[in-house]
Amino acid sequence: MACVLYHFPFHPASRAARLALGEARIEWTDVVVKPWEPNAPTQTLNPSGMPPVLEVSERGRPLVLCELHAIMGWVEDGVKGALLLPADAAERAEARRLIGWFERRFTDDVDAVLLHERVEKPLLKLGSPDAQALREGRVSLRHHLGVLDDLLQTRDWLAGRRLSQADLIAAAHLSIHDYFGEVAWGSWPSLKTWYMKLKSRPCFRPLLGDRFNGVAAAACYADLDF
Repeated sequence: MACVLYHFPFHPASRAARLALGEARIEWTDVVVKPWEPNAPTQTLNPSGMPPVLEVSERGRPLVLCELHAIMGWVEDGVKGALLLPADAAERAEARRLIGWFERRFTDDVDAVLLHERVEKPLLKLGSPDAQALREGRVSLRHHLGVLDDLLQTRDWLAGRRLSQADLIAAAHLSIHDYFGEVAWGSWPSLKTWYMKLKSRPCFRPLLGDRFNGVAAAACYADLDF
């Protein structure tokens, strides 16, 4: 089985796809794309033009999986038993609730502000970050970190007793903000313990090598014992 993953390193869904493939121990060829460019491969592979896109060849049959849900569903369908969605119905429902929360609330409240200022503006040459927008985005980020920390005070993983898609998606988002030094981990001890466990998993190691042109990673970004 041959796999090619088209992704952008500082895109949360792309990071989540890499984590899911790594957790399932699926080997893939890595193709970094710039989705805002008209000649990006994702412009022809995916109607939305966005990464991640996974090209798979199974028994000579080509398959193009567009965006995160399709990729994670394919990963889950390819294993016996539960891999990234818990077998327990309540935990599975909680994992899906948290996935939806990240896709809507966290993306709208935090990513749309902070990642626009820290990632999109430099890449698209839209000028310097706006100080007021950064302040507002950081307030929203702190609120969401508090919610996650509260959950993890009584749980091993976000949805309950075992690692799920919700953990990988949350880590994909938070790891980008961590790169830019936006997460004060000392203020969120339960969340920090959870993140340390994730950073120590083999699937996470490739993300720690990502670098954003012109911006050095925060001092603790690649440190497993921070």
